[in-house]
Amino acid sequence: MAQMGFIYKELNMSCLKSFAAKTSMSKVSAIALVLAFTAGLSACAPEVGTDAWCKQMKNKPSGDWTANEAADYAKHCVFK
Repeated sequence: MAQMGFIYKELNMSCLKSFAAKTSMSKVSAIALVLAFTAGLSACAPEVGTDAWCKQMKNKPSGDWTANEAADYAKHCVFK
């Protein structure tokens, strides 16, 4: 009977280790996915001061501009 308890304990520990490994991989995968998504989004925006950025800002309602965007627009698009 003592051997049965030992086998059960070993099996239980094996399951816990397997679960912990899967959980760690899930966290790593989730973090990698978030980083890839963030990098993808930042690559879509044109660089400040380029003609594409000036055109994008011209089409954006001026009420939605931040103070930095307004200053950059004036500097790069109006006073070239």
